[in-house]
Amino acid sequence: MKSQKKIPTSKVQRATKFVKTGVKVGGNYIKHYAKKAVNPSLSKEQLHEDNARDIYNSLSELKGSALKVAQMMSMEKNVLPKAYTDRFTMAQYNAPPLSGPLVVKTFKQYFGKSPQEIFDIFNMEAVNAASIGQVHEAFIGDKKLAVKVQYPGVADSIESDLKMVRPFAQRLLKLNEKDIDKYMGEVKEKLTEETNYELELARSVEISEAIRAANLGDLVFTNYYPEYSSTRILTMDWLEGDHLTDFMQTNPSQEVRNKIGQLLWDFYDFQMHTIKKVHADPHPGNFLMREDGSLGVIDFGCVKEIPHDFYDLYFVVLQPNILDNEVLLDEALYALQFLYEDDTPEEIKFFKGIFQQMIDLLCRPFRYDTFDFGNDAYFEELFRYGEKLSNMKELRESTKSRGSHHSLYLNRTYFGLYSMLNELKANIRITKPFA
Repeated sequence: MKSQKKIPTSKVQRATKFVKTGVKVGGNYIKHYAKKAVNPSLSKEQLHEDNARDIYNSLSELKGSALKVAQMMSMEKNVLPKAYTDRFTMAQYNAPPLSGPLVVKTFKQYFGKSPQEIFDIFNMEAVNAASIGQVHEAFIGDKKLAVKVQYPGVADSIESDLKMVRPFAQRLLKLNEKDIDKYMGEVKEKLTEETNYELELARSVEISEAIRAANLGDLVFTNYYPEYSSTRILTMDWLEGDHLTDFMQTNPSQEVRNKIGQLLWDFYDFQMHTIKKVHADPHPGNFLMREDGSLGVIDFGCVKEIPHDFYDLYFVVLQPNILDNEVLLDEALYALQFLYEDDTPEEIKFFKGIFQQMIDLLCRPFRYDTFDFGNDAYFEELFRYGEKLSNMKELRESTKSRGSHHSLYLNRTYFGLYSMLNELKANIRITKPFA
């Protein structure tokens, strides 16, 4: 992939790039409707392809928060057209990398030395490139290292980037004003943390040590090197393994897929219910799978700490008979801000019905001792319901945000976990916190 020699860093440069993208998207709509005038049966498939390409190409050059939002949206498979999720998925570990001179400049800024002066060998060509940084291979003696280098200007442009990308996100995700405010507010908080590599190092050590002590199985974590790390550069041992798509192309046995699926489930279950700090970026780019069924975990940049009072409210929906206990259900829905005291009877009936069906669908795996995530019919039901929600006028035009802002990353974590287990076609044991 062709490397990128410079990144727009000033607000004006980044805004100009985004405006040009808006013009391209507008042109795509004009072309689409001109063709549709001749052929009324024309679908929007090509329009989505063109728009997804132009938006992604622009965001991949801007990198940073703008591209991170695209990466997050790639997981919204039940809301976005396939063209967008396919294209935005590239932001997970296949974005255009930075050129060598920019990498050297970053090292000199934070260490006063080039990478070649720090490491015995440093591969200037990035192995992986994502939304916030890229990974290089390096050696000290015979020890192989992974060195993550953050793109210039990312941390300084979070707020302005999110303001620019907000209209695209709101349109594509079909959110009302209150919900997009909540969405962007939580994203801003997490991105501010995610661009601090010193914080990521500390959290990585804390969470990985807790999981190692719990003996959850063949989960593999890297070791970190503070002496070769800074707020914008993070050095760790190299982990071998394949990302999910590449791993599935090796045709692993059902036994191995189940083993890795169980490791993923237990990894998240322990974080959710024991330490209440969660690796909240559950996309395939953050996991390395191996033929022996072991699972490497990387990138603890995005961690959601679950407040204890919110935990008790959020997970009450996992109780086996919650949908039959109207008093307990209502109490939870009001406390979680899905319902409000000043809602009209019609609103209460409408939104309560939505959330009852949502609880039934999303919590269905918890109703069983084992669950086959390879059951595509379940995921088709999830996607259809998500699409139905995204097209509901009542939701888009609501003047209230439905659901606590803490729910955003936890919902995203579960949906990302479910999606990976579905792609693995894994059948796993379900642990139940309220058993």
